Amino acid sequence: MYHEFPKPGKLEIRATKPLANGRDLSRAYSPGVAEACLEIKADPANAARFTTRGNLVAVISNGTAVLGLGNIGALASKPVMEGKAVLFKKFAGIDCFDIEVNEPDPVKLAEIVCSLEPTFGAINLEDIKAPDCFIVEKLCRERMNIPVFHDDQHGTAIVVGAAAKNALFVAEKAFEDVKVVSTGGGAAGIACLNMLLKLGVRRENVWLCDIHGLVYEGREVDMNPQKSCFAQKTDKRTLDEVIEGADLFLGLSGPGVLTQDMVRRMARRPVIFALANPTPEILPDLAREAAPDAIIATGRSDFPNQVNNVLCFPFIFRGALDVGATEINDEMELACIDGIAQLARATTSAEAAAAYRGEQLTFGADYLIPKPFDPRLMAVVSTSVARAAMETGVATRPIENLDAYAAKLKQTVFRSALLMRPVFEAARAASRRIVLTEGEDERVLRAAQAILEETTETPILVGRPEVIEQRCERFGLDVRPGRDFELVNPENDPRYYDYWNSYHELMQRNGVTPDLAKAIMRTNTTAIGAIMVHRGEADSMICGTFGEFRWHLNYVTQVLGKEGLHPQGALSLMILEDGPLFIADTHVHHEPTPAQLAEIAIGAARHVRRFGLEPKVAMCSQSQFGSQSEASGQRVRDAIAVLDATPRGFVYEGEMNVDSALDPELRARIFPHSRMEGPANVLVFAHADAASGVRNILKMRAGGLEVGPILMGMGNRAHIVSPSITSRGILNVAAIAGTPVAQYG
Repeated sequence: MYHEFPKPGKLEIRATKPLANGRDLSRAYSPGVAEACLEIKADPANAARFTTRGNLVAVISNGTAVLGLGNIGALASKPVMEGKAVLFKKFAGIDCFDIEVNEPDPVKLAEIVCSLEPTFGAINLEDIKAPDCFIVEKLCRERMNIPVFHDDQHGTAIVVGAAAKNALFVAEKAFEDVKVVSTGGGAAGIACLNMLLKLGVRRENVWLCDIHGLVYEGREVDMNPQKSCFAQKTDKRTLDEVIEGADLFLGLSGPGVLTQDMVRRMARRPVIFALANPTPEILPDLAREAAPDAIIATGRSDFPNQVNNVLCFPFIFRGALDVGATEINDEMELACIDGIAQLARATTSAEAAAAYRGEQLTFGADYLIPKPFDPRLMAVVSTSVARAAMETGVATRPIENLDAYAAKLKQTVFRSALLMRPVFEAARAASRRIVLTEGEDERVLRAAQAILEETTETPILVGRPEVIEQRCERFGLDVRPGRDFELVNPENDPRYYDYWNSYHELMQRNGVTPDLAKAIMRTNTTAIGAIMVHRGEADSMICGTFGEFRWHLNYVTQVLGKEGLHPQGALSLMILEDGPLFIADTHVHHEPTPAQLAEIAIGAARHVRRFGLEPKVAMCSQSQFGSQSEASGQRVRDAIAVLDATPRGFVYEGEMNVDSALDPELRARIFPHSRMEGPANVLVFAHADAASGVRNILKMRAGGLEVGPILMGMGNRAHIVSPSITSRGILNVAAIAGTPVAQYG
């Protein structure tokens, strides 16, 4: 069972500081910890500097209104609260403790929550029944100087607000003009209506129904102050009576509440939010049968437009925590709505498209709000929230540069962003033309759009115009061939004669006839890209999203090799949890000679500096500093001799095992006089099988993120990626290709 194995529950606690010896112990606890304690005593704000408090949220519940399960008690609610904590960590990097409290009295529960303020930077109240939740939240907000957020109320309201904003935009209606009919007088329903009022809906246009019918003036059954705010002065008493002409139905009640007949009597282009789970107030198919132009959202993941709180709560807390907000106010919630809504109108990210493969993710009636796995949510939404907190004066730690803050958040999502920054900056200083030879591939199309958005490079795609046009439309991309990027059509291009003649001229003494040259220039996109670079129509090329590396390499070297270039090796950057590690040669030389190994080391050192790092190259083998005389050890020793023959501007050492390369203490015991200090950041192997094996193990089992492979020795005029590459990976290689070779030696 998911919740039981391999160990019970979904959370664990990990130390962020070393605790390996007595010195570490004395710093983590007594006596060294006293320094941090005294700093906090002198200035309570230092708690965010010396403890986890500034990134720590409590998810607190008494289990009185859990999901669709009702009042199941505090203990039974624990799996849900653990799950909420996992979402905080996954989507926003926020540490979280779940706290389940056996206290049904709302005033006493509020007292318990308030007493926890020294521990946490913010409080997330969860699954507390109405109207108790209103009391608990009100008391906590009044007494506490940290954000208190009841997600069932405000998280739902924010996502509903974002979806409603975009739905009315699609329907060409305005908040101030629409009639809203709602079912469900609980915490979420009331909060959603209050949010719609903040967005411009008129109170007199809101009709609230619950299990007892319409909320009207004078009603005494099951009323509270929150419901009374929406009481209508009318003789009508049922949902069926008030649904006539409704523009927006908001359902947070139960299954089957809204009938097809009711839908038919709503206004034109009705907006139907049937959010009851697991069975909505009306199934989307039935609603659309009754009103084909309806715009529909549910709380389920198997229909379009899932209203899911995870679009909101991790990111609103991220922004609030990062500026040390004392509360989450209306302006921060509205900023969160704007961020979510605007992101849905933007082009879908490649990562979201990959996570939801097969779904239509183009803004419109079936795509009103972004998907939870859209990695842009954190940077966009959290920055909007942080800005609003600062503008409204509730931020105790204002951020000076919000653009830099957004970039930092982006780096936490895209692990390659920080290391790639100097490469992108160098690429922006140039305006190079990059031909992407497999232009019909979805990943390439998404990468082309990202290249246009994030660099000054000009993408050129090889592919059939009608196919690329259709796929851009299907994938919801803004770019179009001929308008945003140049296109080479292998089936019919005016340059075809020039291309096959150029290829034939280069290859006529290698057995290539004119007919064969013509056939290759019609069918081989890699060869086409290489000819374009050779002719000066592109500065660099990227190929390899399908097929075998050496197949592509053959055509690249056939053409560009005539210019005196030759491949030195393939270098892969593996981004690991504890830092970057470069691996070479993973593809080019199966069993490199000593001279080739030396070339690989020199090329790797040159490229490592492009990332703002100082190369430390370990020449790896099964042999260790002369311990074995087998072939690979001898080849590496000979390569070291080649390197030693000329002064080098980088540190290298070998031959050695990988553990010695990465563990300086082990290396010092085995070879005390090593010229390398600290762990190596480049591993050069004497056999491609070893290099490729390490690369794939790091990627598949150590969570390594690969940048590359980078084809060394070709003057940055060609790169061959692997079939497993993502759109983000292609963008990273394009940035590498976008830097003139003169800029990095």
